[in-house]
Amino acid sequence: MDLDNSDSPWGDEPSSFAASHATSKSDTKEDTPAPAPVAAHPALSESRAEVRTPGRRGPRGTRKISAQATRLEAVDDTVDPLGPLAEAPLETSATPTDEAPAPPQKESLARSPQPPSTFSQISGAGNLADPISLEEDGSGFRGPPPVQPAADAPGPKRQTQPSMSVEQAAKPTFEISVGDPHKVGDLTSSHIVYQIRTKTTSKAYRQPEFAVSRRYRDFLWLYNSMHNNNPGVVVAPPPEKQAVGRFDTNFVESRRAALERMLNKIASHPTLQQDGDLKIFLESEAFNVDVKNKENREPDLGQNKGMFGSFGLSVGGGSKFVEHDDWFHDRKVYLDALENQLKALLKSMDTVVAQRKGLAEAAGDFSASLHALSAVELSPALSSPLDGLSELQYRIRELYERQAQQDVLTLGITIDEYIRLIGSVKTAFGQRQKAFHSWHSAESDLQKRKNTQEKILRQGKTQQDRLNQVNADVADAERKVHQTRLLFDDMGRLMRSELQRFEKEKVEDFKSGVETFLESAVEAQKELIELWETFLLRLDAGEDGLPYYVPPSSGDAGEEVPDSSSNVANSTAADDEE
Repeated sequence: MDLDNSDSPWGDEPSSFAASHATSKSDTKEDTPAPAPVAAHPALSESRAEVRTPGRRGPRGTRKISAQATRLEAVDDTVDPLGPLAEAPLETSATPTDEAPAPPQKESLARSPQPPSTFSQISGAGNLADPISLEEDGSGFRGPPPVQPAADAPGPKRQTQPSMSVEQAAKPTFEISVGDPHKVGDLTSSHIVYQIRTKTTSKAYRQPEFAVSRRYRDFLWLYNSMHNNNPGVVVAPPPEKQAVGRFDTNFVESRRAALERMLNKIASHPTLQQDGDLKIFLESEAFNVDVKNKENREPDLGQNKGMFGSFGLSVGGGSKFVEHDDWFHDRKVYLDALENQLKALLKSMDTVVAQRKGLAEAAGDFSASLHALSAVELSPALSSPLDGLSELQYRIRELYERQAQQDVLTLGITIDEYIRLIGSVKTAFGQRQKAFHSWHSAESDLQKRKNTQEKILRQGKTQQDRLNQVNADVADAERKVHQTRLLFDDMGRLMRSELQRFEKEKVEDFKSGVETFLESAVEAQKELIELWETFLLRLDAGEDGLPYYVPPSSGDAGEEVPDSSSNVANSTAADDEE
């Protein structure tokens, strides 16, 4: 054994290891000195230098070492195994095919700019295992910075419009005008017919523009239908009926304006503009036939029915309603006070309008008297000024009449409209009271059915068939109680939003009405002052030696030529006469 191991101090040659496994194992434990580099096997020197470690070795297994399995090559010292070092050039980046997509680079808002070499070196490594830190400031990763506004680019700037919600942009628009009022029918059935022209962006209508003819009772049908179809919604009402003077020109014009405001308010409401009855009213060519067909299809939808009738409940007044909500109680008190104030204001407005009409009538009588006096006066120096003053009073009469009509169509029609709107709000309050009575009526009916059910249960099993029917009735009564209570609660929420809408529109409409009223009053006074100034200029021309009115064909050659101011006065007077 000593001769066999004389060539190798380790005694573990690969050629003799497999043949003498047991003996080499024991010899290795006894004769193994400190490890030293092996010179007898140059082919395995590099691999064993990497695999072996100094110290205790475990027992050998039956494995065969092959030098061809793995071959290590020399690595360039300038490149780190995990990527290029900080001093590595940028040209050592991986090819695009082997490189993972680089993460997006953030824009820093308030931080100092980072050196560009850090991120470029990380992205150039092309190794997904590398820890990449986009932004670290010692406290961990930071969230994305706010979006930066775009830089002002050269060229024309886009006009920025105020922001608008999607619902508001998709909301259809309506432009409705009521005009061309004309009287039709014979002496017994005469009435006024109005032409209604509509322009809309709604896709529910066949055409974007159309026109129909309607009479006053058709507007009443629309108002009642809107109230029955939409309980709790404040519907703009039509003007009141008038038996005397309903064909007067001023009355017809004020009614036409009120009907136009009514339709535009209904069409601008987000709920009412989707009602099918509004579509029939605005678009139907055979209006009466369509209304009869609708009533035949829905015979139960009459006055005080509709949503309440679907529950099979009575909608009568019942016991006296006691308001349990302080918010609605305060609104009712406020609306009552507002109605009284608006009625007093309307009465004062009627007094002002009547006063203007009285002034117009007095100016007309004064003009007629002056014209008669100028016709019998023999002196031409006095007849012409009297005739001019008569003409002035006649124009003042027209001015007062026009101003009285403008007062009615500006502020007066707004006051009258909101008095009627308060009545519509009270109608909505009445519908809420009916919903409350329907709820309590359903609760009372449920209690009666439950009492009957308990009575049958005490009688035992002999009334099984009747008990099944009573159980079904109780379940149906509970469903009605649940539905009526939901209806009452939903109507309360709807009326809160409707009253807020009412307050907002009231401020806008009265502001517009008062501004228009003041503007028309100022314009009327300016026109009145201009009339008097023109008359005084013509009188001043007569004081300079000329008659008050000089026809173009009656000039004498020997007359004194007036100065330039008199010429201006005479030309102005001639223009006014024409």
